[in-house]
Amino acid sequence: MTNGPRSGLTAVSTALLAMSRHLEVRDVLKTIVVSARELLDAEYAALGVPDDHGGFAQFVVDGISDEEWKAIGPLPRQHGILAAMLQEATTQRLADVREDPRFEGWPDAHPEMSDFLGMPVADGDEILGALFLANKRTAAQRTPSEPGGCGFTAEDEELLGVLAQHAAIALTNARLYERSRELTIAGERARLAHELHDAVAQKLFSLRLTAQAATALVDRDPARAKGELQQVAQLAAEAADELRAAVVELRPAGLDEDGLVATLRTQVKVLDRAHAAHVTFASNGVRALPAAQEEAMLRVAQEALHNALRHSGAERVEVVVSRVGPVVVLRVTDDGQGFDPSTVRRAGRHLGLVSMRDRASGVGGRLTVTSEPGKGTTIDMEVPGV
Repeated sequence: MTNGPRSGLTAVSTALLAMSRHLEVRDVLKTIVVSARELLDAEYAALGVPDDHGGFAQFVVDGISDEEWKAIGPLPRQHGILAAMLQEATTQRLADVREDPRFEGWPDAHPEMSDFLGMPVADGDEILGALFLANKRTAAQRTPSEPGGCGFTAEDEELLGVLAQHAAIALTNARLYERSRELTIAGERARLAHELHDAVAQKLFSLRLTAQAATALVDRDPARAKGELQQVAQLAAEAADELRAAVVELRPAGLDEDGLVATLRTQVKVLDRAHAAHVTFASNGVRALPAAQEEAMLRVAQEALHNALRHSGAERVEVVVSRVGPVVVLRVTDDGQGFDPSTVRRAGRHLGLVSMRDRASGVGGRLTVTSEPGKGTTIDMEVPGV
């Protein structure tokens, strides 16, 4: 390598660290392509992830502008040299890709490419993608005894092989992460569906009985019928609230883009405008937490806010996220009517406490509930800091 073994090792290390920082598949693909192009000093680089229909599910490029990419047109198919990398799992190092008998041309807007180095990205026997580079920019890399030889050297091929092996690991991890997140979302939706069914079914059952009572009383006791109809209106409103709350909870929380603090601050502002109670938010010394912890803390905060705003009669509700020594603490405090936690447990009413405790313990944390009649409620969730 032109910069010597030490600088080459540093470049490889930098590339591998960059790949390990990302969990989203698209981000991993882009990082692999950028790292490969910079590491081997190529003008162009691309990585295609095949689908099951002869095309590519994803195709990421570097060295081509967005305008140039749009002008090129549809994604390539799995044919020619790309097919050799994907189907035969073979590395391709060519002095001029256009002279290879397998070359089948490219669209008019496609940039001209000559020397070519392509390699499959594989996890065991499974081919995850095809990674290739074109147009080696350092002319000095060419072998003097082979003036027409490929600009990419055997050393480049070996280096790309190392990168491809780690790329396979990074891509596999990213896929597992996304699959895990899908399963988490599916489980969350199933839980919400169950809770929604129970809550709304009870409301609708009461609504039906009350409407039947009102119908029976209309002729012989209009005053009582009026009262029953008012109850019908109240039950209908409560059922609508349950549905609305479930829909809000199903929406993406924005954690990936904004993080826990910003997401909670936004949600608290919305709740403060929507309710008579004054709802405030503060944070102190909290940076990003692992995704699972942020998700759990957000859900606990939402449950605690729901209880405070719908059941406690509070005039003030405070949400605080702060670092306290080695832990991060979420605290939701209200000045509402409070309750006796032991009485709630004995009566079989949980106010979401079981769910909140499960969420806290699921990320290595703990939940503490402090409340008594007439003295409000405080819910603390602690998780290990990072």
